[in-house]
Amino acid sequence: MSGPYSEKKSGGAPHPKGTGRVSHQAEKSPAGAEKPANIVEAGDPAANLGHDEAVRGMFGRIVRFYDFLNHFLSFGIDRKWRKVLAASIKSGPNGRILDLAAGTLDVALAIARAQPQVMIPAMDFCQPMLEQGAKKLSGNLASRIIPVTADAKRLPLPDNCVDSVTMAFGIRNISPRAEAFAEMLRVLAPGGRACILEFGSGREKIMGGLYNFYLNNILPVVGRAFARDKTAYAYLAQTIDNFPPAGDLAAEMRAAGFANVAWRRLTCGIVCLHVGEKPEKSLAGA
Repeated sequence: MSGPYSEKKSGGAPHPKGTGRVSHQAEKSPAGAEKPANIVEAGDPAANLGHDEAVRGMFGRIVRFYDFLNHFLSFGIDRKWRKVLAASIKSGPNGRILDLAAGTLDVALAIARAQPQVMIPAMDFCQPMLEQGAKKLSGNLASRIIPVTADAKRLPLPDNCVDSVTMAFGIRNISPRAEAFAEMLRVLAPGGRACILEFGSGREKIMGGLYNFYLNNILPVVGRAFARDKTAYAYLAQTIDNFPPAGDLAAEMRAAGFANVAWRRLTCGIVCLHVGEKPEKSLAGA
């Protein structure tokens, strides 16, 4: 694995079985409005339902301001982070890269531009976010990026069907994380790679504590002023404060079964890129 990663260790991978396939069809929303034809629904969250519903509702409320605030609050650096994420994927014979917590499809678009030959199922459990992102799709991109409403803990995909999995700023919102890691491993082809972009832990002082002050005192106020949501950006700061340091997340990934686990700090550690690979042979010998 190339790049200045901080750690690299190996481990085995469990190989749970899974069923289900992505379909591609038009549907009606509960209100009867036509959904974009390339958005489908698949499955419902079965665990931690209260947490999942709260997070889904929160993102649905801020969807109109989401892209603007991502760029504004990060001073535009988020675009670079997504490019680094897209450059870290590993292509393979499936010709398919799965983007989880796909939101408004910025990561999927970055992958499509970096890898013009691949198909990209883009999955998120908040349908309004995908609908917002679908407005960005046209021409060749509309045929290669397939938005699907789905839970990262219950993926509507068969085993071993994607070459890489990406997730940007999503693993922090998932509980329990182990279920999402297990699903990533299940759908990855042997030797496939998971690339997870996430904020650094608020438990660590970043930029001498300057970023921590910004995170807890400035970001929630600015976010609330634009999005008019009292909880969304306070939630963002809280989840970053509670998120484990990079080494602890790496340990979670190894415990889940990922091999070659490593991480790389970006922008003084404001975000980290975590990678792990599915072993060529699982513990079950598959």
